[in-house]
Amino acid sequence: MGVRGLLFMKSDIEISRETPLLHINQIAKKLNIDENELVHFGKHIAKVPYQLIDNEKIAKNNLILVTAITPTKAGIGKTTTSVGLSLGLQKLGKNAVVALREPSLGPCFGMKGGAAGGGYAQVLPMEDINLHFTGDFHAITSSHNMITALLDNYQYQNRGTDKQLRQITWKRVLDVNDRSLRFINTGLGGNANGIPQESGFDITPASEIMAIFCFAESLEDLRNRIERIILGYTFDNKPFTVKDLGIAGAITVLLKNAIHPNLVQTTENTPAFIHGGPFANIAHGCNSVLATKIALTFGEYVITEAGFGADLGAEKFFNIKCRQAGISPKCTVIVATSQALKLHGGVAEIDIKKPNLQGLEKGLENLKKHIENMQSFGQSVVVAFNQYGFDTGEEMQFVVNWGEKLGVKIALNNAFTQGGEGATALAQAVIDTIEKNPSKSLEFTYQNEDSILTKIEKITKKIYGGNHVMLGDKAQNTLKKIQELNLSHLPVCIAKTQYSFSDDASRLGVAKDFDIHIEDLIINAGAGFIVAVAGNIMRMPGLPKVPQAQFIDIVNGHVEGLS
Repeated sequence: MGVRGLLFMKSDIEISRETPLLHINQIAKKLNIDENELVHFGKHIAKVPYQLIDNEKIAKNNLILVTAITPTKAGIGKTTTSVGLSLGLQKLGKNAVVALREPSLGPCFGMKGGAAGGGYAQVLPMEDINLHFTGDFHAITSSHNMITALLDNYQYQNRGTDKQLRQITWKRVLDVNDRSLRFINTGLGGNANGIPQESGFDITPASEIMAIFCFAESLEDLRNRIERIILGYTFDNKPFTVKDLGIAGAITVLLKNAIHPNLVQTTENTPAFIHGGPFANIAHGCNSVLATKIALTFGEYVITEAGFGADLGAEKFFNIKCRQAGISPKCTVIVATSQALKLHGGVAEIDIKKPNLQGLEKGLENLKKHIENMQSFGQSVVVAFNQYGFDTGEEMQFVVNWGEKLGVKIALNNAFTQGGEGATALAQAVIDTIEKNPSKSLEFTYQNEDSILTKIEKITKKIYGGNHVMLGDKAQNTLKKIQELNLSHLPVCIAKTQYSFSDDASRLGVAKDFDIHIEDLIINAGAGFIVAVAGNIMRMPGLPKVPQAQFIDIVNGHVEGLS
């Protein structure tokens, strides 16, 4: 039985500090990467040039996607499972690599602390990864805001002329949860301080620069995508882009080092690439294409993760990332826990650690919907059931039997408490699936030639299980602009609450008989998709009443509170 959650379990940060790390040159050697190719950030972190990507090797290796049921505040453990699966595969003698996103400071200091896995299934050094790491997030934030400053200067210098823009759509970003910055007024205090106008901040993971960073496949591609960013519109209603502003080269310079993927290691010294960090509720939720491809160049089994539930991260992984990058997983792992399923089954939060077969069975409807969704993409599915100390043998057997009846392998996972040894059952299930029943060719939810509205409708009906799409006035106006600009071929990235299939966070389980309300459409021409903002989702999160920052400190030279 798993013992996760028992009082004697060491904290993530304690385990992190006690784990002996190999020099990053030794991790690179495991992958047959020459240490002279590395750009070192101390002893345990390095950047690996993306130019080492080999498309012929990529085609021979195995990509595995890790996603999850609809998340709850009780947590799911998707990153821990991703890391744990790499450890389990390594235990079974496989050349395994994990490719993950970089944590954002917003959640680290806000809701949940660190985001580098947990227990004995972490990526290390976790303090560095959770904080400033190699500076990629700062480069993205600076690049985005440099565009804003240069655009504001263009407006100021051309005020009163026919060059001045009628409308600016480009905002600012910051990697901090700050609700007070969602809507702001700038240029106040007199003529010398610029032109008064409304603006606002999104969080850095929602930046179009972040999306471009994650989709670009070379420095040249990065620059070309940056040039296509639409910043606003002229008085004759023409789009005004970064190329028009003449600064694409300068912005590319700010990102020239960040574009290379970061190499670190796990608690059992498995190689890990960590690069890019979009959220799956307000962005596309996947690590960079470059990190995934470089992992596939050097790893036989590559585990990557898509954020939040499969209706968000996995849907965007397939319909956007795989479509653009030409990659496809041979297996998809869906992560579940008993307490999350019980919450979806109507059990009160205070009681979810108690045995409750009826609530568990009801909650399995949520897992079943996610399984069906993944199968609709042609994916072969394995369920990773993260085991806790309070889970009973009867409950675990019930879940395993339920999976057998459905024809889906459910593997109990104890990587959190046991590391790779606790994930060998999951690893073997994944190996067996890839060898005996690998995923079929990808079947997308919609086609490129579908209209934007049709794409949203197909996601709503096929993935969420909803009825209709309701467009607000702002979304309708932008839809007309998308059609005028001939951008209807772009895929759709729906920004929606992560807590429900619907756009209402309170509707747990499998929501029925609902509509999706699209309040706004945002054109990300550089990234190559249209963001559809559903319900009351915010692209700049706020902080909770008791933020995690209150527990973060340096004690005797050691960072505390990141887990």
